[in-house]
Amino acid sequence: MIVSPKKTFLDKLINYVDPVKGLQRSQARAMDAISGNYTGAGRKGASFKNWFPSSNDANADLLPDLPTLRSRCRDLVRNQPIAGGAINTVTTNVVGTGLTLQCSIDHEFLGLTPEQAREWHKNTEREFKLYSESANCDITRSQDFSGLQDLVFRSALENGDCFSLTPMKAVSGFPYKTRIQLIEGDRVCNKDNLPDTDKRAGGITVDDSGAPIKLHVLKSHPGGYSRNSKKWQEYDFYGKKSGRKNVIHLFDKRRVGQIRGVPYLSAVIEPLKQIGRYTEAELVAAVVSGLFTVIVKTEQGSGSMLGPDHIDNGASRQYELGNGTIVEGVIGDEFESIDPGRPNKEFDPFVTAILKQVGVALELPYEVLVKNFLSSYSASRAALLDAWKFFKKRRKWLANNFCQPVYEVWLAEAIALGRIDAPGFFLDPMVRKAYCGALWHGDGPGSIDPLKEANAVEKRLDIKLTSLAEEKSAYDGGDWEQTVQQRNKEIEITGISDEEPVHVVEPFDPDNPQ
Repeated sequence: MIVSPKKTFLDKLINYVDPVKGLQRSQARAMDAISGNYTGAGRKGASFKNWFPSSNDANADLLPDLPTLRSRCRDLVRNQPIAGGAINTVTTNVVGTGLTLQCSIDHEFLGLTPEQAREWHKNTEREFKLYSESANCDITRSQDFSGLQDLVFRSALENGDCFSLTPMKAVSGFPYKTRIQLIEGDRVCNKDNLPDTDKRAGGITVDDSGAPIKLHVLKSHPGGYSRNSKKWQEYDFYGKKSGRKNVIHLFDKRRVGQIRGVPYLSAVIEPLKQIGRYTEAELVAAVVSGLFTVIVKTEQGSGSMLGPDHIDNGASRQYELGNGTIVEGVIGDEFESIDPGRPNKEFDPFVTAILKQVGVALELPYEVLVKNFLSSYSASRAALLDAWKFFKKRRKWLANNFCQPVYEVWLAEAIALGRIDAPGFFLDPMVRKAYCGALWHGDGPGSIDPLKEANAVEKRLDIKLTSLAEEKSAYDGGDWEQTVQQRNKEIEITGISDEEPVHVVEPFDPDNPQ
């Protein structure tokens, strides 16, 4: 429905004097006439007077600002304690010592007995350890797979995304050729710096459905020393014949059509920067307050500042605050002491209020963000449990979008080499999927009161609410079968069963022979 508001005498007058202003006034009145009933979409009032957000698509909103967001986030991580601490906290809890593989093939579909499946699991996990626990899995031969997990996850947080290539390169004495080559987001941009289009944006070419098909990568970092910073290489996301995954793109997709990732700290760049400036100013003021210094009021201007290393060369003097500073004046000078009024008692409450808002944006409770667990047991545990939901979500994201694709590429090579037996793997996609089944476990969340939580685990097992596999995975990410086997071995050697109490022999005390 088209709404045409009736023109008033004032409208006609303005239109006669200034037709352009008259047209703008008419358009504004028309927009007001067709507005709905949502207050947040209103166009009147001081709250919305200068608020004109864009209505662009995901890439148009993000890509022009992405280089600036990346550089500012990295600067905050390097120089701002809260920013660096937030990245470290998330990385430590999500990756920790690294996500470990636990094979979980669909043995029923594959026609294998449970015993055959367990044997296949052991052999495959043994082979993957050979690959993943060696620095040869890294193209630079500097990190093992757990180190690469840490680096790719940290890079995705700081830069918004991280790319991994899976080239084949032989290494003497090592059976596998699959390598992992990490590419920082700065290097991925349109070839020859061409403008973004619907089919090519942010260094990625997509097909008609929006699926990525080609990656454009600078041969060297644009901020590096190499002369190849203006030469590009192109990589296919998937092998044209084999369908092999050549490019792994780790990023958190938040909008439909989004082609690149947003840095984790983007929403809190300004408050974190301002907190850094405020903290620095308060720190300087606190240092100044610790110095006993006075101001000399003089008309002659012949006073001098004398300190332990004072040298009077007759040149223009610079007056500075200092420890034990002595000011020499002349007759008639007045002295006034400085009282900066520091430390500022309002500093901590104000910063705490801002950091609580920062924590909400980062999905980190304030207690976890600043490592402050001075509240009650219940409050601290609630904060940790809330944070752990976020960590589990990010861990699954890392496992599904980096660890599992790397494992599947490696497994295909291992089967092709004959080191792992998997009949029909390359012939039937259902068989391939059944063999690729895997779980990825990481470090557990820890505990505040181990006895209470152990009792809770025992109760859950008693009422069959959970299993040993689930509890062991949540506790430390380990394999429950290995733990049971180790426990049975210890019982066999020591002769002490789980039912028998363990008697601890106290050391002899000569003062108390009993």
